[in-house]
Amino acid sequence: MLRRNARLRKEYLYKKALEDREATTFDKKRKLQEALDKNKAIPTELKGEDKKLRKTLDLADDRTKEQRKAIDDEYAFLGVKDPKVLLTTSRDPSSRLSQFLKELRMLFPGAQRMNRGGYVVKDLMQLARSHEMTDVIIVHEHRGEPDGMVVCHLPFGPTAYFGLSNVVLRHDLAEKPPTMSEANPHLIFHGFTAKTGLRLKTILQALFPPAKQAGDRVMTFANRRDVIHFRHHNFVRQRMATCMVFARCLCDGAL
Repeated sequence: MLRRNARLRKEYLYKKALEDREATTFDKKRKLQEALDKNKAIPTELKGEDKKLRKTLDLADDRTKEQRKAIDDEYAFLGVKDPKVLLTTSRDPSSRLSQFLKELRMLFPGAQRMNRGGYVVKDLMQLARSHEMTDVIIVHEHRGEPDGMVVCHLPFGPTAYFGLSNVVLRHDLAEKPPTMSEANPHLIFHGFTAKTGLRLKTILQALFPPAKQAGDRVMTFANRRDVIHFRHHNFVRQRMATCMVFARCLCDGAL
């Protein structure tokens, strides 16, 4: 298992290095294509390489027209296979953090909650890989208040850290909230337009399985000034009352 993980890691690093090397070539091909489309002169930095680049442009198809990145391989099965999320906490969690983890488990359909115990991060990741988990979420706290969440996509990342603020548990509410639905939610992303925002959108989207069309559970992630506001809603579908009018037809005459 250790040799296999080391081999897979080397393959991943090799693909990343090859991707960085090919990025320069694809950038030159893009500049040449723009010059040909606009009927402009070939850029000075491309002179001497234009013949070779034109051959690659002529042989390019829909798959090789654009550079394939390692990001595409990380989330190749997004929307095809349901994610398997492992939830855990930092060492020696407080009762409030444990309660927050229980409520967090209800947000992710099919997620599994595990007590941290004496596991170090390396052993925790090895355990998640052996059980074919797709993502690991570790929740941290500061003086009993949840203040951070680490989301790691397996087997090789990416890993993102989200700071938490103004965390309110269900038990903190004055009125008892209704039972939370655990159906696959519809996801709404607002403000994730930059390159980093699109990356974070993919990381968050990979934690949820595809929603059913008739589902009534919605989760909203709104990005405002680099702060993600999270909202969880259940909407009620109003059934339209159908009124059936029976008309009585009176027919005169002999049959």
